[in-house]
Amino acid sequence: MRLTMKERKAVTKGLAGQYRRSKKGAKKGLLDSFTESTTYNRHYAAWLLRQHDRKVFVGRQTVLRADLHNKVCFPRELIYDEAVKVPLIEVWEVMDYLCGKRLVAAMPEALTNLMRHGRIQIDSDIEEKLRRISASTIDRLLLKEREKYVLKGRSHTKPGTLLKHQIPIRTFSDWNEKQPGFVEIDLVGHDGGDVSGDFGFTLDVTDVYTTWTETEAVRNKAQVWVFEAMVQIRERLPFALMGIDSDNGSEFINAHFLRYCQAEKITFTRGRAYKKNDGCYVEQKNYSVVRRAVGYARYDTEEEIDLLNALYSHLRLYTNYFQPTMKLIEKVRTGARVKKRYDRPKTPYQRVLDCLDISSERKEAVREIYQSLDLAQLKHEIERLQKALEKLVTAKRQEREAKKGVCSLGKIRR
Repeated sequence: MRLTMKERKAVTKGLAGQYRRSKKGAKKGLLDSFTESTTYNRHYAAWLLRQHDRKVFVGRQTVLRADLHNKVCFPRELIYDEAVKVPLIEVWEVMDYLCGKRLVAAMPEALTNLMRHGRIQIDSDIEEKLRRISASTIDRLLLKEREKYVLKGRSHTKPGTLLKHQIPIRTFSDWNEKQPGFVEIDLVGHDGGDVSGDFGFTLDVTDVYTTWTETEAVRNKAQVWVFEAMVQIRERLPFALMGIDSDNGSEFINAHFLRYCQAEKITFTRGRAYKKNDGCYVEQKNYSVVRRAVGYARYDTEEEIDLLNALYSHLRLYTNYFQPTMKLIEKVRTGARVKKRYDRPKTPYQRVLDCLDISSERKEAVREIYQSLDLAQLKHEIERLQKALEKLVTAKRQEREAKKGVCSLGKIRR
């Protein structure tokens, strides 16, 4: 059984004095037992026993004792200093506060875009450091910044029993498409904690292979609005729509939607009831794209729905062209420990360009869009629309509270 470092230090301390006082023959036996118990190299073990706790006289009264386990660490030259940290924070904020692993993959493209549009001014030395910085260094430099930025949703899915037997069930383990076009869809409710009356929803569509995500706000979950939004999203996809997988909600499980998929030769499947993991790809985007952008407030007016769609028109470009994603390649369980392995972070745009099943014409179209985009301007527009949305929600809340106050006052007077 191997000794711990603490135990090795105790053995070294107890044996060092005896080793130095012993004769050559006895030293050999002591060294054999010491190397066997500590697994140290023989030459290193002999040097350690000779020098450890050795007395060094400085003058007549001062005595120094050597402790070789206490190492002196000489300060190294700081490479990633404050001059690097300042532009790193700027890029991190523009990229929506990504983790180190995703930010290091997005850094070259983000720097190129920001510098091309004159959004960031740095010299060549700083630029070179930012391009070669590691993920762990990014996380270390941004540790204090992350501390400054230190809601659960509810389900609105009601089972649609009609035609369920005509739509086959598909589970998470069945999703193994090696080509784009097979998407998962879901609705995200914007009720703000009050499920009474009509309120807006967001149709979230996520492609399994490329992680491309499209969103469209609808005034309620009626079949007609959801179907219309799905048709609009289909036109924006940079690849052909091959298959749709939904939950069991009646907004999806209906004759109109089924006839459309059959006419357009689109595979239509559904997940199991009460098994959210069957739609894990889109469920993840419900938070990372929709909730992070618009929060958990109630949006129930026409103006708010229009503002949501204006926001989504910029958010789709920002998310698909600049936000890298990591796809799970392998998951191995050993007892209670689960080890996951992910691929290299890539943006959905890069995954589209790397896909051999997408035509060169479609790739050229998305490439032209990418070249025209200004990353900082996109972020600015998203934040502007978010503030406008928040302003509408705040005004509506204040108006509602004012009405409650008037009603309360009237009751008191009566």
